[in-house]
Amino acid sequence: MTEISTVADRLAIIDVITRMFVYCDQKRWDDLLPEVFTEKVDFDGGFGGPVGVRPTVDIVGDWRTGLDRIDAIHHQSGNHLIDLRGDAADVHADSIAVHVKNDAVNGRTRTFVGSYSLGVERTPAGWRINKFHYLLKVIEGNADLT
Repeated sequence: MTEISTVADRLAIIDVITRMFVYCDQKRWDDLLPEVFTEKVDFDGGFGGPVGVRPTVDIVGDWRTGLDRIDAIHHQSGNHLIDLRGDAADVHADSIAVHVKNDAVNGRTRTFVGSYSLGVERTPAGWRINKFHYLLKVIEGNADLT
């Protein structure tokens, strides 16, 4: 692999991770399936619930159900460490997520700080996420947005 292709791959991997966060923020649920994830994902959302290989359509459905009631969502990710191995890579990313619910009476916001252990693979359509493990470090604010 040449240095140029390595740089291009790293940029494409960061792009697919950015798409995951931005599409969630914009509630573009239908775009997550073809543009971000493989059909099945090794999944641990970090908040309990099913852990293991799951159909992506189920994961996105859960996100849609849980996040559609939120008025605004913002993810900011960084500290991307990419261990590139040909057509696969392991990625570490840190993220802060802020959720806003305007009619919550115990505070309008909650903030999550955590790390992701992600896996990506090169597909004919480009790099796609096949592993999503979240490690929550801190919750601040109105955790239940009540």
